[in-house]
Amino acid sequence: MSIHCPTCFLSLVTEKYEVVGPADPVFAVAGEDVILPCSVKPNISVVDMRVEWFRPGLKDSQLVHLYENHEDRNTEQIQSYRGRTKLNHQELQRGNASLKLSSVQVSDEGLYKGFIQSKSRSDDATVNVSVEAAGRPPVITVDGFDHSGGLHLQCESEGWNPEPDLEWLDSAGVSLSSETTEIHCRVKLRHHMLETLIISNMFHSWRTSVIVIVVLSVIAGILIAVFAHKNRGKILVFLLFYIFYVNKAV
Repeated sequence: MSIHCPTCFLSLVTEKYEVVGPADPVFAVAGEDVILPCSVKPNISVVDMRVEWFRPGLKDSQLVHLYENHEDRNTEQIQSYRGRTKLNHQELQRGNASLKLSSVQVSDEGLYKGFIQSKSRSDDATVNVSVEAAGRPPVITVDGFDHSGGLHLQCESEGWNPEPDLEWLDSAGVSLSSETTEIHCRVKLRHHMLETLIISNMFHSWRTSVIVIVVLSVIAGILIAVFAHKNRGKILVFLLFYIFYVNKAV
């Protein structure tokens, strides 16, 4: 005697699934939202299953998001993810268990696991998230002079992730030469770019002013010593004249 059981056959079919994720890393921008792809093949409903997102390898709590018994259960969720994760419950009916992560932070970078479990089967997929953060505009400072009278310039920019490329360019975007009078410091990271401009002539003028002040100071020191010996009462007038002359020369 044979027993006909359509529901039993349907149950066996629906239990055969595979959890798949993206083949390449997911790139996210700090401050924006990102989707961590995860779905089952074939596209069966996972509404009645357990869907868990977690960070493997963390020392403390690993839970990023948990869906179980038809609702989200995030009491054990990592504190930094509170209020930033969301599953689309309607998409769960189509086998889509992708996680939306809002207001991405640099600390969100790393590996994630999307774990889906039915009554008789479980499988997971790995998502590698890379977070890009654009830093502050570059700042150029004078680090000193060389023996030939040139300037040593230093360009700094903080807050980038990962470490960006730094380029020194002239106003036309080509490599620098010894005669360059207009310099750009450019910091680039994929689609992000910040740059700052420095006019070398300004620093040549500043260097000349420093040299003038030093020379005048030496000469003034000698004159003051001689003058003080002969005319003690006129020292104050001479000092006032010296200060006025130096300021005018600069």
